[in-house]
Amino acid sequence: MMLLNTQMAHISEGVTFLFLGLLALMILALALEAKIHAHKSVITGVTAGIALILGQALGIFDGLESHGSHMRFYVEFIDWGVIAIILGSSIFIDVTSKSGIFSWLAIKLTKMTKGDPFRLLLYYSLLTVIFSALLNNVTAMLIIGSLTAVSLSNLKRNDLLLGFLLCEGLLTNVGGLLTLISSVPNIIVGNTAGISFATFFMISAPYVVIATAATIFLAGKLFKIKPLKTEKEKAEAALLINDFDENEGVDSESFFVLGWIAFLSFILILATTDLIPYISQLGIGFVAMAFGVMMLLKIKNRTEVTYQVLDWDLLFFFAFLFVVIGAMEHAQVLSLIGGLVVKLMELGDVAGPIALLWASAAASSVTDNIPLAAMLAKTMHSLPEFSQSFWWSVIYGANLGGNITPIGSASTVVAVTVIQKNGLKLSFVQFITKVIPFALMQLLLASGYIYLIGLLV
Repeated sequence: MMLLNTQMAHISEGVTFLFLGLLALMILALALEAKIHAHKSVITGVTAGIALILGQALGIFDGLESHGSHMRFYVEFIDWGVIAIILGSSIFIDVTSKSGIFSWLAIKLTKMTKGDPFRLLLYYSLLTVIFSALLNNVTAMLIIGSLTAVSLSNLKRNDLLLGFLLCEGLLTNVGGLLTLISSVPNIIVGNTAGISFATFFMISAPYVVIATAATIFLAGKLFKIKPLKTEKEKAEAALLINDFDENEGVDSESFFVLGWIAFLSFILILATTDLIPYISQLGIGFVAMAFGVMMLLKIKNRTEVTYQVLDWDLLFFFAFLFVVIGAMEHAQVLSLIGGLVVKLMELGDVAGPIALLWASAAASSVTDNIPLAAMLAKTMHSLPEFSQSFWWSVIYGANLGGNITPIGSASTVVAVTVIQKNGLKLSFVQFITKVIPFALMQLLLASGYIYLIGLLV
């Protein structure tokens, strides 16, 4: 989210706690989404409207000026880069999927597993981590989610789809820890702490490997995704696999080739955006939108087909959520959270980093981890010298906290959306219930790993 370069007005504690209460009410409403019969976008939209009116009345936006006659300051609260990534990627994936490349790739991968569900989970999980590290979490989840649905449908194992998608959604945030540029919190905290790309990778890679393996293992156990054991099961799977034809979904060879060229180019350019002149200044959102528009040229006389299947609820949810978080930032709710940092750091070089890790994760589970990471980095940068493990606590907490709730990160929001799009029901509370063992396991592993970093660095 864009942090406005303006001086915030002095805010009383009463106002800060009032907005904290409003944030808590929004989270409660999202948890009861099914019972109150309201979509996520409606809940965040109402909250955004109340937050803006309250903020204007109480003066928390004093000093913020409108830009032009129509664009108001709260428009800058919205991270249009994220909106562009979701919109552009969604358009690109929908049109490209019509070429048949995703169904072709899904069937190829399924054949490689010989119909073994656990091996399929392993392949897609590793692909999720790689895509999340090279691209971005949202795009990775959209692509992997589409492939997974096709594979399990072909295997007639749609009963496993929920477990697959949840595992993949959780692994996007684990994969986002692999490199300095895998997520925005990494960049913010890493640059403030002076951590180089090579150092970041060398320190974080072992954790990513361990956490990925543990997440896959736990998903297999909890979601009952088991390898084929008996010869009968293997024979039945082999018989089913023999009937698969990866070319069945390819209607046009030229479109199929175009789809592959576009898809590989999309991945390559997303992975190297920061190295390309001019494009690096425009950002990943521009790349996603540009590829989306280019693919629309293929169906230029029937674009309404793609527009109709776009998840507008997801887009509006993010837009309104960014406005809510922007208001919370100016109401100094995030500063209230950040004020706990100093107290946690006073616990010492052993207990302090672990306490900060869990506090950062808890805060990131209910608010945007980008302004939170920026605020924590700024707060810590002004303090006297301290252990490097505190920086890693914020990095790991900001990323892994997104796995606690369905609004904790963009990728978990997208994962839930993909789940619901495939006809599966998953409420806010059900999400937390299913993922909390994974989140706790990942955070416990991170706690032990950060303790080791404190000893070694």
